[in-house]
Amino acid sequence: MRFDDYRVVITAAGRDFGRTLAIRLADLGAEVFLSARGLAAAERVRDELRARGHRQVHAFACDLTDPASIRDFASGVTQHTDRVDILINNGSRYLEGPDLQSASDADVVDTIASGATGTVLTVKNFLPLLLNSDKPDVVTMVSACGTAGHHRSDAHDAFYAAKNAQAGFTEILSKRLRPQGVRVISLYPPDFDNTDPLSEEWNSTPREAKDALTAQSLVDCILFAVTQPRDCFIKAFHFEQV
Repeated sequence: MRFDDYRVVITAAGRDFGRTLAIRLADLGAEVFLSARGLAAAERVRDELRARGHRQVHAFACDLTDPASIRDFASGVTQHTDRVDILINNGSRYLEGPDLQSASDADVVDTIASGATGTVLTVKNFLPLLLNSDKPDVVTMVSACGTAGHHRSDAHDAFYAAKNAQAGFTEILSKRLRPQGVRVISLYPPDFDNTDPLSEEWNSTPREAKDALTAQSLVDCILFAVTQPRDCFIKAFHFEQV
């Protein structure tokens, strides 16, 4: 399916899976609005996509720990479009370390703010643009760490806290936005292989039952969910951990 009539916002699109999403959606024809904590990172991906022939790509700075930065991001997007069809909450700082004492207070605050507060405020500020769409979807990359009882990650406790906050937020949001036609879709992946979508390995990465989850499969899940008829509310994707 093509996405030529879609306008998509992606947070933390300057690297890793956010960049992967930006490349795949732009290749499928979407107009893409990218953010990264530093503007230079978003502009690098924008320029990379424009070099591939995609002109409808826009770059913004957005620090998910800063409410004013989130507001400025939404305001900047509003200068280019009167609607957003898909908002992808990809941004959330990862913090490693199973020892609670291993992180500074500042790292704890930053991690929880980017994943929890940042997600809530991003949806809040983009909701008016989403409500102008006839096919609005909010997609959030949570994590297996946001699943009740999960304990198999070496992520810091603060990361677990942020991801459980995202899970609680998207759970209630799904129910409260449904009457307005907004679907809220959450993904709960374990660690996954994120091959560069512009590399030869993208099409040759093993994707058998014995293999780790891939970025390719996560992208496919998102594309599947957002292209379903509007009576199909796929609330969450949960994945087995190898």
